[in-house]
Amino acid sequence: MTLMTFVYLVAGLVLLVLGAEWLVRGAARLATRFGISPLIIGLTVVAFGTSAPETAVSVKAAFDGSGDIAIGNVVGSNIANVLLILGASALIAPLLVSRQLIRLDVPIMIVAGAATYALAFDESLSRLDGALLFTGIVVYTLFLIYKSRQDKSTSGDEFSDEYGADQAGQRPAWRDLVLIVAGLALLIQGSDFLVTGAVALARTLGLSELVIGLTVVAVGTSLPELATSVMAALRGERDIAVGNIVGSNIFNLLCVLGLASLVSPNPIPVAANALAFDFPVMLAVSLACLPIFFTGFSIARWEGLLFVLYYAAYTLYLVLVSTGRPLAETLGHALLGYALPLTAVTLAVLALRYWRLHRRVGAG
Repeated sequence: MTLMTFVYLVAGLVLLVLGAEWLVRGAARLATRFGISPLIIGLTVVAFGTSAPETAVSVKAAFDGSGDIAIGNVVGSNIANVLLILGASALIAPLLVSRQLIRLDVPIMIVAGAATYALAFDESLSRLDGALLFTGIVVYTLFLIYKSRQDKSTSGDEFSDEYGADQAGQRPAWRDLVLIVAGLALLIQGSDFLVTGAVALARTLGLSELVIGLTVVAVGTSLPELATSVMAALRGERDIAVGNIVGSNIFNLLCVLGLASLVSPNPIPVAANALAFDFPVMLAVSLACLPIFFTGFSIARWEGLLFVLYYAAYTLYLVLVSTGRPLAETLGHALLGYALPLTAVTLAVLALRYWRLHRRVGAG
């Protein structure tokens, strides 16, 4: 890897993280001034803000014709968000899961993933596909705002500590607008640097752009989610740690890929490898959230460790595939054919036992 490639990658990541932070702060405080509840700010403004690096990078990559990076960035980020970030956060402190996430947001995340997979099954995402995905995020956001206005009790939740009226009232409105504009500018420049560095890295190492998108770019653009969830876990704001990940994954699929498909001069090609392995892994990871979340409405440390180990195995598989090692096929079959189904069955049994125990306690 040349020095300039390294500089582009590091500078791009720094600008993306800083730009996302400024955008979130400015937009959240501005939204508070208009009476939007802290919970909805967390699930929409913050989720969009932490997904802003993915948006900037995927849109830039799609516009430049680097479709593999655009697709790999979103799919890889969603996998990293759950396995790596949620797992690492749970290792710090067991995470609580709200009933709204289980009943509404996690099923929406699963449906969004399945819909994206279905649209991409013809090995491309067209502008019509992008319009359908983006319509989904508009409907989802409007529904959340409507629900927040129906349920006034959400105004006192833990999101108000970070994004409440007191935070907004301490600053003049023009400073929030400056933060938003500056954050967007950094995101645009950072995405340009990161895409340039990622393409150069792929060519230098002889790797496909899809693998670089699934690993280096995906983890890099997930740094805001990592920072938000880990800090929330350390502060004891464990509901934020989970809600941030679920909300970001929904935004990644519907908004990021939707916008990328809309701005791309041509339909974004979807690699056969991604359809055969990476999309199924993303769906399996999303489905695994349901039984885990149902077992006591929490993510235990051992479940967090399981997630992190799975992410290590997934990354190892990508490395082996990129280097042409014969062990890659064996590991891939082991993950999709044995490890993930076995884990799903185990978690389903745990969820069923918990449900029966909860039902007996309620009846007694």
